[in-house]
Amino acid sequence: MSNPIKAYIHALRYEAEDIHSVELRRAGGGELPEFAAGSHIDLHLPNGLVRSYSLLNAAGERHRYVLGVLKDRRSRGGSRCVHEALRVGQSIDISEPRNNFALHEDAGHSVLVAGGIGVTPILCMATRLKQLGRSFEVLYFARSRKSAAFIAELQALGAPLHLHFDDEQNGPPDLKALLAARPAQADTHYYACGPAVMLDAFEKFCAELGYANAHIERFTAVEVAAASDARQSYTVELKRSGKTISVEAGQSLLQALNAAKVNCVTSCEEGICGACETRVLDGQPDHRDSVLSTAERAANKVMMICVSGCKSERLVLDL
Repeated sequence: MSNPIKAYIHALRYEAEDIHSVELRRAGGGELPEFAAGSHIDLHLPNGLVRSYSLLNAAGERHRYVLGVLKDRRSRGGSRCVHEALRVGQSIDISEPRNNFALHEDAGHSVLVAGGIGVTPILCMATRLKQLGRSFEVLYFARSRKSAAFIAELQALGAPLHLHFDDEQNGPPDLKALLAARPAQADTHYYACGPAVMLDAFEKFCAELGYANAHIERFTAVEVAAASDARQSYTVELKRSGKTISVEAGQSLLQALNAAKVNCVTSCEEGICGACETRVLDGQPDHRDSVLSTAERAANKVMMICVSGCKSERLVLDL
């Protein structure tokens, strides 16, 4: 990890069924790095895993970071460790905040859509918009009322809040109808965070409704297959270090970089956290991440080196 922050667990709180909040403060006192709404940090957990979680507290706070963590029934060890192993007072390394889900603070109106634990960045965004006096509303979906965290905090903001609980409504919400009923002005921005099936539907419906300003944040990686014109082998020139390496068939770019002992920052290694974002100086990447937008991929200015490949014979990176 690059520039780890030494922190400690200041508080653990029960927020809803299977959801705990984790309040972190800097070891020894002092301020933490500033962050913007939509940011997340990495926790370096006691079991050796690294997991990213969204910050839910007000972006102006520097004395603490607060996360909300769902104990996933299909946990690969991350959320289970947070719920079962973390204790108040325990030391933990964390990363500086990163933001792949930036809030457009000057939007005429913002529609914030949260599904389950996806409410964490949405709460931070809503708090920021309230501070700025901007127009916004929140759509919050959960399986049940008892599994929905931070309802009181959202209600306290005083903005329009649409709640939908599957067990009370005999099924999931009609997301397309709800989106269609929202303002359709050109300066309206739409944000969604939650389960993959909801995010896939959100992107599909926003496209069908002609909503250009649609933004999502995924908690789990979407497997992206290599493009049909992706190369099996290619050469990578590392501009800053002066190295040239070869990526061979059956080898990933990250594996080749690690084999050449290139110092590159990674975290999730699944293409969802953005830690490994690297500037592309020349060549055409084969983007396989879940971070970059369609426009950002087409621009080929940056790539996530943990999962992406290459379509050109030569790739020049700012490493």
